[in-house]
Amino acid sequence: MTRPEPRFWMNTVSLDHVQAAVRGGFTQADHGANTRLRRLQQGDRIVFYSPRTALHAGAPLRQFTAIGVVTGDHIYQVTVSEDFHPWRLAVRFDPCHAVDAQPLVSRLSFIHDPARWGLPFRRGLFSIPEADHRTIAAAMNAKRSD
Repeated sequence: MTRPEPRFWMNTVSLDHVQAAVRGGFTQADHGANTRLRRLQQGDRIVFYSPRTALHAGAPLRQFTAIGVVTGDHIYQVTVSEDFHPWRLAVRFDPCHAVDAQPLVSRLSFIHDPARWGLPFRRGLFSIPEADHRTIAAAMNAKRSD
């Protein structure tokens, strides 16, 4: 059976959560739900957009903050606290530099209205075209480790 071509994803996550994901080698989405996370497959590429420095009270950031490749072949559940058991998927993060999103807006095809460029990111986890992924990766000076 032939492995499908990799897909390219955007995940909207506050910077503090991105930093935890990079340290732990994982991604999660939709506040830990497993629904959309199941769509990702091993070999898919993923970029992280951070609208804020922290989930609730963080300062506005609006940067692409991390990039990597999905290495897990299945999602798994962890216990963070007594009442929080998020689902995760293994990711290997590439060395990169965070970059402001605004200067890239006119070059990203998934942003249809430059005046409201932040709207697509409200979807959380969503697929993006490979060309857009490459544009962001180049701006981040990402060094692929695969």
